[in-house]
Amino acid sequence: MRLVINKSMKNIYIIGLVSLCCSFAMADEAMPKKVPAKAQTMDLNANTIQIETRPEIVGLWGMEIPTNKKCVEYYNFRNANEVVVKSGAEWSYGMYDYQPSQDMNEKLPALIMQIKYDNNEVDCSGQQQDQSGEVSQYFVQWQSPNTINFCASEKGGQCFATLRRVLP
Repeated sequence: MRLVINKSMKNIYIIGLVSLCCSFAMADEAMPKKVPAKAQTMDLNANTIQIETRPEIVGLWGMEIPTNKKCVEYYNFRNANEVVVKSGAEWSYGMYDYQPSQDMNEKLPALIMQIKYDNNEVDCSGQQQDQSGEVSQYFVQWQSPNTINFCASEKGGQCFATLRRVLP
């Protein structure tokens, strides 16, 4: 069996095909182009992902005072290297610098704090002392992700305070 296409069927087929192509072209022109406003100025080679790290010490830490179990001294290490210390009626504000150690077996991470303001009220230990302007350095001994000791030596000796994480 042979399919016979006469001249008039061929013309109808060609006209239909041309009509269909024209309607697709007109539909494409009529559709609004959705181009992002910044697409023209976007640099596709630029690294648009920024990863920010924060020191592992960032967060709220509490330290129970051995002589006054009802009072907890709080250290809030915030982003931008700000620290707020609350102890009894005393509160202080300052700056800190946490310097992780490259080799924890050799020496502990260092923590340097400078108090900018102290309200000069009585703290948890019953002392009243204006600490504005004081700079102190501690070495941080990590017991776990939620417990640290403040030590006087970079080797971990003479640890005098234990802080527990309250909030991340």
